[in-house]
Amino acid sequence: MQYKIPVQIENEDPILLWLSLKQLWIIMGGFWIAYWIFKSLEPNTWPEIAAIPAIIVALITLWVALFKHSEMTFLPFILAFLRFHINYKERTWKMWVDSHNPLDIWIITINDKKEEKQIDLQTKKEKLSTLEDNLSKI
Repeated sequence: MQYKIPVQIENEDPILLWLSLKQLWIIMGGFWIAYWIFKSLEPNTWPEIAAIPAIIVALITLWVALFKHSEMTFLPFILAFLRFHINYKERTWKMWVDSHNPLDIWIITINDKKEEKQIDLQTKKEKLSTLEDNLSKI
């Protein structure tokens, strides 16, 4: 029996219009914060003045919720951006390593230090001769 495995299993399905559940939660949370800011500023100022920071928070919320760049949402993009700029000179490409993993943002090692070792044949011959002598004494 064969099962069809979806190719893009990590993509989120749209629930309402083109928005996924995660995007809806971000928008609802951000709009709630914008409404709270508006209601807390309204008694002390004019409603038009109180609406300015609320609208700014609402626009930032929409931008974060709808942000998509190279198939990355806002948080993975920011983590990749920080990782690139923190480790600017140390960034090395490694085959089969996911470069968008947020857990290893600080873990980048440099393996460029290659030491050229010169093999001293004379010391090797001396060690072999002492080893042969010790084995012959046994």
